[in-house]
Amino acid sequence: MSNIYHEITPLTANDCFMVFDRHKSNFDFPIHFHEEFELNFIENAKGAKRIIGDNIEIIDELELVLVGSNVPHSWLNYESKKKDIHEITIQFHKDLFDEKFLKRNQLSFIRSLLERSARAISFSSETILQIRPRLISLSQKSGFDSVMELISILHELSVSKNTRLLTSSTFVHDNVNFNSRRIERAFEYMRTNYDKDISLADIAKIVNMAEVSFSRFIKKRTGKTFVDSLNDIRLGHASRFLIDTTYTIAEVSFKCGFNNLSYFNRIFKKKHACTPKEFRENYAGTKTYV
Repeated sequence: MSNIYHEITPLTANDCFMVFDRHKSNFDFPIHFHEEFELNFIENAKGAKRIIGDNIEIIDELELVLVGSNVPHSWLNYESKKKDIHEITIQFHKDLFDEKFLKRNQLSFIRSLLERSARAISFSSETILQIRPRLISLSQKSGFDSVMELISILHELSVSKNTRLLTSSTFVHDNVNFNSRRIERAFEYMRTNYDKDISLADIAKIVNMAEVSFSRFIKKRTGKTFVDSLNDIRLGHASRFLIDTTYTIAEVSFKCGFNNLSYFNRIFKKKHACTPKEFRENYAGTKTYV
């Protein structure tokens, strides 16, 4: 991530977490990443742009996102005209919860929450309204009580409904488990050979199924067609290339298995609501340690 700020947070090794509760008139921090997990609540900034990994969206009045370790993220003013933005940011160490501790049955939901945060989790407005008073009061707590309250908040978020994962699995190198050997074999082949020509016939042969049967099978198991699944993998790699390299758009397209530049531009814009050029411009900058 050569052109993204690496933030050195003020969280010390002796702290469990830190809370920043502030009112401000604009967003002025560039796209950045840090080792710590971050739970970010924002209200009264409708029209601002959120960039997390390869996901770019315009936010509504209420925003709550859990960002995993080392995932690039930022909020930009964009179309927001509000001058009293309320933001509460909670940062906690990635090893705050010991791995063995998280494997206990009672912590399974929090473990899953933290694992999924590698792709950043966006919470529904219903969940935000429920958790908002607790986030506000957390900055008033201290010591043991504050730690217990943070764990309780994370548990409530871990069982909340209507959450969304924001970044693509390919972007964060997250291999999704579909609980099917045939699907896993198909995705492993696509992940390994995304830069080559891959046909439905190739995949069907690898998993020892007829083309029509596999086409129905992958749609039923993943909710996506074979072409959409392959394109998602390729677009995840394309996003990385656009951020991490100086390859031209055409070079990125061909390196990710798209042999038609106009097709690449079209499906990239459909997924990200911006062109590859605009996506790269969102990440423009110089790497700095702050």
